[in-house]
Amino acid sequence: MPQLNPNPWFTIMLLTWFTFSLLIQPKLLSFTSTNPPTNKPATMTKPTSWIWPWT
Repeated sequence: MPQLNPNPWFTIMLLTWFTFSLLIQPKLLSFTSTNPPTNKPATMTKPTSWIWPWT
């Protein structure tokens, strides 16, 4: 069964993983975010209770 032979597929997987890790990932991480996160103050809102019609 050729699916159980890891010889060519393992090498392809390693080459793909190293290509992504060493070439593609640094290029993607160097882009600046168009919407940078901001520090918003935590606002604590008091939840309102439901008014049930049968009580």
